[in-house]
Amino acid sequence: MKIRSFINFIPVALMLALIMSGCAQQQGATTASQEAKPAVAEKKDPFVLKGPVVGRSNKAKTISITVGSGAAAKTMMVRFDDQTEGIEYAKKGEAAIIRWEQRGEDKFATVIKPKLAKLPEGVTEINVDELYQLLEDQVPMTLVDARPELRYNQGHLPTAVSIPVPKLKEKKAEVLPQDKDKLLVFYCGGYT
Repeated sequence: MKIRSFINFIPVALMLALIMSGCAQQQGATTASQEAKPAVAEKKDPFVLKGPVVGRSNKAKTISITVGSGAAAKTMMVRFDDQTEGIEYAKKGEAAIIRWEQRGEDKFATVIKPKLAKLPEGVTEINVDELYQLLEDQVPMTLVDARPELRYNQGHLPTAVSIPVPKLKEKKAEVLPQDKDKLLVFYCGGYT
């Protein structure tokens, strides 16, 4: 009985994680629920930049990253060298966390990590092997591709239906399956 309760909880958790991760790449948009949250003092590390990478020049050995949101957003540039760890995560359009140090006049990236979505407390993500096992065991489920329709049309997992994040936010009740006991699994591109 505990397994069934957990399986019923997975669709909601995955949907929340997907929506919070911003798979649709909508930057700067806030919802009423986000605005209504009480301010929580987050201790910021002055040597860490978080945000989407807007460019990387291998020739100049620089990375540009947008930090902050809305009117307070600004683009910062850091240099990198052969000692910079995780340079593969500095991809244009992907969110990253860059730890840096000051060297003379320049900021140098020391470690770059992908910026992953935070899942709600008590929820774990489903990995590829777990999904594969569910498919092999023919567990009844609805598999939802939450990427933009163009990406879905280029290729998708067998049996997956296309429900892009903007459509899900707009018409949630109309696009989600009516059977609430059936497992609901969302996937998208990028780090989520």
